[in-house]
Amino acid sequence: MSFHPSSSSLLFILFIIFLNPFFSSSQKIISSFNSKNTPWNPSQHQILISPNSTFAAGFLQISNNSFTFSIWYNKISKFPKTQIWSLNTTLNSTSTLFISPSGEVKLTPTSSTSAPNLWPTNTEKSTSAILLLQENGNLVYGNWNSFLNPTDTYLPTQNITGTNLTSDNRRFQFGGANTLYYNGNDSYFNFQNALQRLEETGEVSQTSGVFYSADFGEKGKLRRLKLDNDGNLIVYSFDQSSGNWTVVWQAIYELCTIHGTCGTNSICMYNTSTTQTSCVCPPGFTKRSKSCVRKISMTKATKFLPLDFVKFTGVGNQTDLKVLNFSSCEKRCLDKDNCLGFMFKYDGTGYCVLVLEKLLYGYWSPGTEVVMYLRVDNTETDISNFTGMTSLMETSCPVSISLPFPPEESKATTRNIAIISTIFAAELISGVFFFWTFLKKYIKYRDMARTFGLEVMPAIGPKRFSFSEIKNATNNFTDKIGRGGFGDVYKGKLSDGRVVAVKCLKNVKGGDAEFWAEVTIIARMHHLNLVRLWGFCAEKGRRVLVYEYVRNGSLDEFLFQKARIGSPDGQEPILDWNIRYRIALGVARAIAYLHEECLEWVLHCDIKPENILLGDDFCPKVSDFGLAKLKKKEEMMTMSRFRGTPGYVAPEWTKADPITPKADVYSFGLVLLEIVSGSRNFEHHNSKVESDQWFFPAWAFDKVFKDMNVDDVLDPRIKHTYDSRAHFDLVNRMVKTAMWCIQDRPDARPSMGKVAKMLEGTVEIIEPKKPTIFFLSEE
Repeated sequence: MSFHPSSSSLLFILFIIFLNPFFSSSQKIISSFNSKNTPWNPSQHQILISPNSTFAAGFLQISNNSFTFSIWYNKISKFPKTQIWSLNTTLNSTSTLFISPSGEVKLTPTSSTSAPNLWPTNTEKSTSAILLLQENGNLVYGNWNSFLNPTDTYLPTQNITGTNLTSDNRRFQFGGANTLYYNGNDSYFNFQNALQRLEETGEVSQTSGVFYSADFGEKGKLRRLKLDNDGNLIVYSFDQSSGNWTVVWQAIYELCTIHGTCGTNSICMYNTSTTQTSCVCPPGFTKRSKSCVRKISMTKATKFLPLDFVKFTGVGNQTDLKVLNFSSCEKRCLDKDNCLGFMFKYDGTGYCVLVLEKLLYGYWSPGTEVVMYLRVDNTETDISNFTGMTSLMETSCPVSISLPFPPEESKATTRNIAIISTIFAAELISGVFFFWTFLKKYIKYRDMARTFGLEVMPAIGPKRFSFSEIKNATNNFTDKIGRGGFGDVYKGKLSDGRVVAVKCLKNVKGGDAEFWAEVTIIARMHHLNLVRLWGFCAEKGRRVLVYEYVRNGSLDEFLFQKARIGSPDGQEPILDWNIRYRIALGVARAIAYLHEECLEWVLHCDIKPENILLGDDFCPKVSDFGLAKLKKKEEMMTMSRFRGTPGYVAPEWTKADPITPKADVYSFGLVLLEIVSGSRNFEHHNSKVESDQWFFPAWAFDKVFKDMNVDDVLDPRIKHTYDSRAHFDLVNRMVKTAMWCIQDRPDARPSMGKVAKMLEGTVEIIEPKKPTIFFLSEE
C-alpha cells in the first residue's frame, strides 16, 4: 500500500509537518509492546522498530486528522513513507492500541475496552505474548503475524503460498499464488507455475524454476513485490543513488490486457513511448464517464465496421466457433439479436468469436492478429478509425470526366474542340493545384509528426529517425556491442530514455521507399520470442534499424562460456535443464510464427546461437529475422549459392535444390543439439572417427540410440544435475526432435509448427533415422 499526494497537496503536507505536533522531532522509539505498556495512541508519536531499524510500525499520519496503523521502511527518509502493510482502516487522533489483561490485541477508536475491536480477530489471547517487529518486516504477536495476512505487498523471504494480495484501491487481487483477478473473480493473467517467494538476491522462486529481476544478484538492496492500483504485479528495487524506487520486473507488459483498465464499450490504447494507456471509443460510440455509449441504437437493419487489431476479452459474453469462411462467421452473428460483433482471423484456421451482450475489456494491439467487426445501425455515418497499412496505402483518386454529346446536326467542330480543350486544361490545372496543396500539407504534417513523435501511431508503422538522432543516441557510435553478417550493432539511448540496439546495415538493396516498405513488414511481426523493431533510418544511402535492447546478450555466451566484463569470475551463469528447454521451445515458436503465421512468408536463413538473444527471465528472442530480403543480390551469392553461417547451413544450400522453410528447420536442429551438449556442433568430441569425416549429429545419434548412453551427449558442466526422473522427458524430446530436424532430405524434416508441438509433447515422436553428413552416404 502506498500514498501518493498530488503536487497541489504537497505544500499542504509540508505545512502540516511544520505545524502539527505529530511530526515533532521528539519521537519515542520502542522495540516491543506488551500488556504492561501504556495504551498507545497517535499523540505519543511512538514507533515500533525492527532490530536494525530497517522497518518501523505505528500510527502513520496520512492527512490532518487521519491515521493508519502500518508498517513502512524506516531507513528511507523521503516522504510519503513507503508502506508495506496496513490494517486498511482509517483512524483518528483518539484511536488507541493496547493489549488487554487477557492478552488480546485491541485497536479501538477510544481506549474503552467495550469499543469495537479493529485489530484482526485471529490473534491469540496470551498474557505473555508481546508485539514486536522482526528485521525482515514481519509484525508478530504470538502465533499471529503480518506475513500471513498481507495487504498489497510481499517482502523478501515472505511465503507467498496460501496468502492473497489486494490492491490499495480494492479493485485487483492476486490469489492462489498464480492468478491475477479483477473484482474478485475475473481472471486476466496466470503464471504457469505458482510463485513461492521473493528472494533477497532479486529472483522469484516458483513451484518449478525461477525468474529474475533486472537487478538480480545485487545483494543488500531493498526490494518488494507489490500489486499496484493499475492491476500489475511489480517487483520494485530501491536505488540508493537516486533515492527512488525503480521497476525491475513486472508481470504484464501489455497493460491494456489488464481487465478494468477501460470501461464498457471502450478500447484501450498503449503508447510505447510513454508506457501509458488511454481509452478511446469505437466508431458509432461517444464518451460517457469512463465508458462509451451508442450514438444510434441498433434496429433490425445493421452493418459491420472493421476494427483492425482490436480484441474484446470479456469473460462469459463470447462464443468461440470454428467456421469455414468469413461469410459463415458474419451470418452466425446476424442470426443473434444480442450479437454486438464478431472477431475473425484471416489465417485459414476458421477462428470466429461472437461478442454477445456487452463489449468488455477491448484493446488494440497488432499481436492480436484479429479484426473486430463491430455491429452498428445502418444509419450510422461514422467510419472505422482502426485501419491497417493496406487501406492507408490506397492513395489513388479516380476522376470521372463526362462531356455532353453535341447536337446531331451540329457542324461546329471548332467550338467542340475549344470546349474539350478548355475542360481538359481546367482539369489539368485543378489536378496540379490539388496535388501541390496535398504535397504542402503532407510535408507540414510529416514534420509535425516527427516533432511530436507521432510516427509511432499504430497504422503508420515504425518511427523514422534522422541520422543525427541516431548519432546522438549512440554517442557517435562509440559503444559497439556486436558484429554480424548484416552489419555492426551499437548500444544507444533515445531521447525518451529507452535503451536500444542500433544495427547499421551494409550493402542493402533498393531506395528509400522500397526499404521503408520492407522495414514496415518486419516491424509488424510481433511475437514474445522475436526482438522488437522500434524504428529505422533511411537517409543519404545510410540504412539503420533501431531494436529493443536485450540486456542478457546472446545464447552462445552462455552455452560456450565466453567471458564478459561485469559477470562474476568473467563467466555467465550456467543454464539449467529447465531454462534450456524453455529457450528451445521459445525459439521454435518464434520461427514457426515467421514461417506459418505472418501475413508475409519469412525465411530467416541464419539461425545460430549468436542470433538468439536472452531477455529477462532468460526469455529467448530471435534477432535478424527478415533481413535477408534487404541484402543486395551479390551479397547473398557467395560460394555459388551458399548463404548463412558455416556449421549451421542445410545441405540444399550446397546443391541445386529449391530453398524452403525446411532450411531453417535444419539449422534449428543443430542449435538444439548444441543447447543439450553445451558445445559447438563442429567441435570434435572424443571419438575414433577421423576429423575430416566427423559429423556431430551422427555421433550423438549413436550415443543416444545405439549405445543408449545419453550422458555422453549432455553438457558436462551440468551433467551432475541431470535427474533421469525429472529431466529425461525434456532431454529425450529435445534430442529426438533435433534428429528429425537434421535429416538430409528436406521433405523428411517436420515443419517448424510441428517441431514446436514435438517439444511441447503434444505429438508423439517416433525414433528418427540416423542423420548423414552432406557428402557421405550412411555407409
